[in-house]
Amino acid sequence: MVPYTRKLSALEIIETKIYTKETLFKPILVSKFKGNKIVFTNGCFDILHRGHIDYLAKASDLGNELFVGINSDASLKRLGKGNTRPLQDEKTRALIIASLHFVSGVIIFDEDTPYELIDLIKPDVLVKGADYDENETDKSNKKYIVGSDIVKQNGGTVKTIEFLDGFSTTAIEEKIKEFI
Repeated sequence: MVPYTRKLSALEIIETKIYTKETLFKPILVSKFKGNKIVFTNGCFDILHRGHIDYLAKASDLGNELFVGINSDASLKRLGKGNTRPLQDEKTRALIIASLHFVSGVIIFDEDTPYELIDLIKPDVLVKGADYDENETDKSNKKYIVGSDIVKQNGGTVKTIEFLDGFSTTAIEEKIKEFI
């Protein structure tokens, strides 16, 4: 007789894609062992919009597996995005990003930057928006991509992706305020 195994619900499947730094190591190791090209990006992703989807889909196309770092609520507050942010808590933002079929994993990080996370993952490709410069090496420059030194030292590449004009969480927030 075959033992009964309960099928995971769709929500439970999505939740399995949300990792901690402690649980992330194994899936990264397995992925690298299989020869997969790992892509990493990070952000707040406060209100998921078309610009985010475009950016994340393009990032995903740069490799086999996309891992996304999400700023914790505390980290986001320290970034000075305004006293209304985040609009959605970190667990909600992580769940929404994890629900995208082309995202392999999501990790919430509490530090001001994802440097430690990038050092842990050592992605093959590090991606940021085109408001950064993939060739900038001066860490004090606002266009410098945090963790690019780690990625390049490990033989990886750093890429930037143009944003889709007219789509931003700030623009959505302002539009909502017009109706209040």
